[in-house]
Amino acid sequence: MALLTHLLACVFGTGSWVAINGLWVELPLLVRVLPEQWDLPSYITIIIQMANVGPLFVTLMHRFWPGLLKEVAVIYVVVSLGVVACLLLAFLWNQTSLIAGTPHSTAFLVLTFFLALVDCTSSVTFLPFMMQLEPQYLTTFFIGEGLSGLIPALIALGQGSGISSCVNVTHRVNVTSGNTTEESPDFQMETRYLPANFSTLLFFLLMTGMMVACLVAFFFLARQPKVWELSQQQLFPSTIILSSFDRIPEDGAGSGRGGGCPCPKKTKRPMEDHLETASHPLAKLAFIYLLIAWVSSLTNGVLPSVQSYSCLPYGNAAYHLSATLSSMANPLACIVAMFLPGRSLALLGALTLAGTAFGAYNMAIAVMSPCPLLQQSQWGDVVIVLSWVLFTGTLSYVKVMAGVILRSRSHSALVWYGAVEQLGSLLGALLMFPLVNIYGFFTSADYCSLRCPA
Repeated sequence: MALLTHLLACVFGTGSWVAINGLWVELPLLVRVLPEQWDLPSYITIIIQMANVGPLFVTLMHRFWPGLLKEVAVIYVVVSLGVVACLLLAFLWNQTSLIAGTPHSTAFLVLTFFLALVDCTSSVTFLPFMMQLEPQYLTTFFIGEGLSGLIPALIALGQGSGISSCVNVTHRVNVTSGNTTEESPDFQMETRYLPANFSTLLFFLLMTGMMVACLVAFFFLARQPKVWELSQQQLFPSTIILSSFDRIPEDGAGSGRGGGCPCPKKTKRPMEDHLETASHPLAKLAFIYLLIAWVSSLTNGVLPSVQSYSCLPYGNAAYHLSATLSSMANPLACIVAMFLPGRSLALLGALTLAGTAFGAYNMAIAVMSPCPLLQQSQWGDVVIVLSWVLFTGTLSYVKVMAGVILRSRSHSALVWYGAVEQLGSLLGALLMFPLVNIYGFFTSADYCSLRCPA
């Protein structure tokens, strides 16, 4: 039974961000058809931030009208909406309409908003719901959340999304010498994208299937026995208050009518309850939430915006390896957290610094694009892929352990976990959007036609 619950929690977790992650990995195919082309990522980024109205509403309801919003009902509505939106997207993603005389992929953008609404709202509903289950299932949920990025990435790899090759193309140019003009061949290397192994329709249908699986898993999880008590583990040095209550009912004797015999005494056996309450100092809670905001801003907002700029100078293979292996690092970090939990705030702080250092290297390489360090060396490919994997792995571990720690406090602590996570993601995205899309701070690299000094 425990193994089945672990499986259900994992499948439930995959539905948290699978839809939006699916859109990101499918972008290389979408931009070739949709009229926005490579402006599409900026549209998706803005739409995701608009969808934060969902978690904002849920958080305010928990804050000002606690108990009024039924969490289970909200999750049913949210996941069902995700299923319908994914299904419609499979058939309508390439439908366009004219707005102010310019074609736009209206259906795709509208359905993307609903998918983003589902995924953003999951941050403040899925995690608090896991409070009802035993503590060990929380880490399994985080594994599933990591798989919500890995599985679409693997499907996209099988599809061949964005796979390209360098082709030697000959152009005829006119060369004028004196009074004569002659045609001269000009050889150039250009990027050619290979055809996909299966259609975008099938890809979105697979995403729909994952959302259906999430809905089914939640249906069974909602019927599991609820466990509201706090974890018995001491998550970090804190004050533990133990209260014992001995309940000894008063003895009572009954008498029968007409001189009946006295009834025997019934004495209940004493029962001792131990109530363990974890008291987390305010400074430690503030530090945990600060870690969550910082880590979320880096992993969900800042660094994803520049991954292509940091990897493409080393070739398409480096880009796809970094995207896929970093997606694998997320659930792997959750598995490590399950068997090697580290609840020390000093450890989490050190891991955050390490992950930030890897992120800083990735950002520096993106700034130097299209001619970064070690661009003409095989070590450049190895270092950038390894840096992305370690960046994702270390910070994913921090997020999981922060969630485990906050679970020991209260249900509302997990609600605020999701709210702070979305806030950090929002700030990171708002910071990067003008740098990438308005000011053009980063320069994209075409590996096939790259000309860098030796």
